[in-house]
Amino acid sequence: MSELKLVVFDVDGTLVDSQGDILGAMAAAFAAVDQPAPTRAEILGIVGLSLPKAVAALAPEQDEHALGQMVEAYKQRYFELRQSGGAGASPLYPGIAALLERLHQQDELLLGVATGKSRRGLDALLDSLELRRFFVTTQVADDHPSKPHPSMLMTALSEAGVAREHAVMIGDTSYDMDMARAAGLKAIAVGWGYHPAQALAGADRLVQDAVALEAAILELLEH
Repeated sequence: MSELKLVVFDVDGTLVDSQGDILGAMAAAFAAVDQPAPTRAEILGIVGLSLPKAVAALAPEQDEHALGQMVEAYKQRYFELRQSGGAGASPLYPGIAALLERLHQQDELLLGVATGKSRRGLDALLDSLELRRFFVTTQVADDHPSKPHPSMLMTALSEAGVAREHAVMIGDTSYDMDMARAAGLKAIAVGWGYHPAQALAGADRLVQDAVALEAAILELLEH
């Protein structure tokens, strides 16, 4: 590979198993309006959407003011959990740290992030796991419409100076696959995340571990 390539990663359910933080923060969001939290499956089903859309999907009966309270409660609790929990609270999936290091060492490969997290949430996570150095572009929900709108990927391509045909999106949800398709990117789905395999049918590849992910990335970017 001689031309610059871009590999864009989702975060929750793709790089890190952050369900503990997500479930805890969502419980705080519902507590803010004196409501019980949804089930684990319901909460993990909306991971990948921007926070306002996720909260609205889980609490359609709440008015705009209440939804705003829930969003702020979620953000505050998530930030507290990241500050106090350390790396163990949202651990990297097996093999991901070594994979990022190997990809980062290839001069023609650039790495990026496209996540439904806020900037504050992403920064807290990247800092706690010492990952910030790997990524040349980081796109967050603060600056874009929610996935699956392609805005995050289009901006990542622009910032990296890479054409869409030389880029690939990695994610664990249907929102990631749909976003990649909308932006004209190849897509790899990981099978260890929060959406079931049948929801990931739009992917060019479905992989089950970091070794297979690396092979799929290199294969897709060669063509």
